[in-house]
Amino acid sequence: MKTKAAILYQMGAQAPFVASRPLRIEEVYLDEPGPGEVLVKMHAAGLCHSDLSVITGVRPRPVPMALGHEASAQVVRTGPGVTDLRPGDLVVLVFVPSCGHCLPCMEGRPALCEPAAEANTKGALLSGEWRIHNHHGHINHHTGVSAFGEHAVVSRSSCVKVDADIDPVEAALFGCAVLTGVGAAVNTAGVKAGTTAAVLGLGGVGLCTMLGALAAGAREVVAVDVHDSKLEVARSLGATAVVNARDPDAIEKVKAITKGGVDYAFEMAGSVQAMEAAYRMTRRGGMTVTAGLPHPNDKWPLQQVSLVAEERTVKGSYIGSCVPIRDVPRYIGMYLAGRLPVNKLMGERMALEDINAGFDRLNSGEGLRDLVVF
Repeated sequence: MKTKAAILYQMGAQAPFVASRPLRIEEVYLDEPGPGEVLVKMHAAGLCHSDLSVITGVRPRPVPMALGHEASAQVVRTGPGVTDLRPGDLVVLVFVPSCGHCLPCMEGRPALCEPAAEANTKGALLSGEWRIHNHHGHINHHTGVSAFGEHAVVSRSSCVKVDADIDPVEAALFGCAVLTGVGAAVNTAGVKAGTTAAVLGLGGVGLCTMLGALAAGAREVVAVDVHDSKLEVARSLGATAVVNARDPDAIEKVKAITKGGVDYAFEMAGSVQAMEAAYRMTRRGGMTVTAGLPHPNDKWPLQQVSLVAEERTVKGSYIGSCVPIRDVPRYIGMYLAGRLPVNKLMGERMALEDINAGFDRLNSGEGLRDLVVF
């Protein structure tokens, strides 16, 4: 079938993107879904820093590529072997499909699925196939989702069926921002009631991390960012204190607020500088968690003596250490109960044709979670 999608032909574009136009809206051809695959029609797709990092080349991926990884969609058709989804079902798309058979999957850690990591790296679906084409040849899939298109063919394991009565546009946020952010607090860190936390970097993922820490019962959550507008959003969502990261005394201020440092510090900005600050804000015996994705060549010089002498823990968190089939319904239920007000993170809604301007807003650091709505 024919459909429209936003295609990235070359990484390294410079802002403003409305001028450089890294994403081209083009007509492409989709194959029918193969065994274990599903054809979906997009409802909405969020603009995330992970997409921006592919555009700028910070996260190298094979091109040409149909971008987009955070989305909600409606099932159109299913391929052979898919018996538990029906046309019309609402699904949240997850950017790490899981094979169910590799060691991480069998250990209950599908975010670390080995075949999925291999497929995502080479731009294929979990099956190893490519289902998007134009007159030049195949187009690579972005993390098996390629959400910036009217339709997509995805692996069945990239879909989490949603039975709850939720706005389909709002449901898109649960595919990345909520899974990654809330999961970092609840799953990776295991935030305990009565503890303290700091979140550095208040994009969609960082704000969701803050909400997750609050929902888990943290008594103090300090929000840290370079933009005062983001700090005000964090305060309105329940942050107990805010600190501007440009303040030369930012680390000492967080330590003073929390009487020695936080039990959990979350680095969500994707920078070595932020990681260093997060580590220094963490109290003795505390945990520093990062879901940031800087350039692969960036390295953080860990202070080994403090790691040992202060019994620190440093953890990475990918897609919130989630089990999507468990956590998407769980977090949607928390949202509908008023415990995760993620709808307040939603920014502008735009047409697919305006996506380059949307990435300019994201690149400025001032916006919230903008979405392409189909």
